[in-house]
Amino acid sequence: MIGCIGVVSPGAMGTEVGRSLVGVGSRVVVALESRSDHSRARAEAAGLEDLGSLTELVRQSDVVLSIVPPAFAVEVASAVASAMAGTDNHPVVIDANAISPPRAREVAEAIEGAGGTYVDGGIVGGPPHPGRRTDLLLSGTGAEPLAHELTTEALVATYIGPDATAASALKMCYASWTKGTSALIISIRAVARRHGVEDALVDLWGRAQPSLLARSDAEGRIAGRAWRWIDEMAEIARTFEDAGLPGGAAVAASLLYERLASFKDVETPPSIDELISGVLS
Repeated sequence: MIGCIGVVSPGAMGTEVGRSLVGVGSRVVVALESRSDHSRARAEAAGLEDLGSLTELVRQSDVVLSIVPPAFAVEVASAVASAMAGTDNHPVVIDANAISPPRAREVAEAIEGAGGTYVDGGIVGGPPHPGRRTDLLLSGTGAEPLAHELTTEALVATYIGPDATAASALKMCYASWTKGTSALIISIRAVARRHGVEDALVDLWGRAQPSLLARSDAEGRIAGRAWRWIDEMAEIARTFEDAGLPGGAAVAASLLYERLASFKDVETPPSIDELISGVLS
């Protein structure tokens, strides 16, 4: 069992990952300096211990899990590296963010340059809850023994190999389909509406591809989270380009999700009509 795990930072995903790890006996700590009362209450309810500053979190942690929006991954890695220099503690740092392999290499450079051990990670699925599986993909030097230590009832950690960016690459490949196709489906419905053929498209899908019609009608469920995927789709584009392939489809999805940012954190999913109106406005 890992003695102390630091989670940076305890948003919706980080909090539930932390709660799951508390359940297997690890001490899980967070740094809530300058965070909202809502964040503090959420972390406390999950059994996470607030140490105040990132420096203190790094000082006390054996493993640090970085779970932040992809745009902040390198910034957080640099801050963790600075904290290592200030505390002379060099924990294992798992970057579990939705970032491209090139971005993961930037993170690794920051962590290893400060004397820490970098492990690549990627989370597939929603926040872990009993009865629902969330996957934590791990790769790189030192990742294999961590897979067992970080597996809980709801969080399943899997070692996928020694490559230092394999987990990020696999996460990007998986998300390019799930999130990329959602953007494509919404865009197709919007284009059909703009050209006055939406009813005909719906009729055609209903007869030829009923599962596609059902999915399009349910896409409102992603609206509240779409703002988080703007930078993630940009990272997916970078992943494709790093492999010598066009990344334009992911760039288009990122731009589409920018148009849905007004639905950020809505409690009631909008209808497909509301979603299309938001895209076309």
